[in-house]
Amino acid sequence: MPRLIQLGNEIIRIYPEKPTQIQYSTSGGRMWSSRYTGTSCGDFIDLIVYKNELIAATTKGIYYSTSGGRMWSARYTGTSYGIFQSLMDNGNELLAQTDKGLYYSTSSGRIWSKRR
Repeated sequence: MPRLIQLGNEIIRIYPEKPTQIQYSTSGGRMWSSRYTGTSCGDFIDLIVYKNELIAATTKGIYYSTSGGRMWSARYTGTSYGIFQSLMDNGNELLAQTDKGLYYSTSSGRIWSKRR
């Protein structure tokens, strides 16, 4: 289940009923508004705030946003690491669980290495 992300005074989430959509709330989650709707990123799977960016694991790879989720750009769209399932910031690197194992990145998701 994707997490809720606190970004400034907003809560950001993947819309549960339509995973191609990002929503935000400024009312503590009582009301939600659409922030991004599109298919170019694929379905959003997980979100994380990492080094002042929103990073998303999607069905098409890793995407990032510097606009609070309004616009997204591809960071990594290869397939050699498998399907990204979840993201985590461990303080020094970005971690990603995929269907091929645990990977880490020290380049904000541009290059990945398998954790052994």
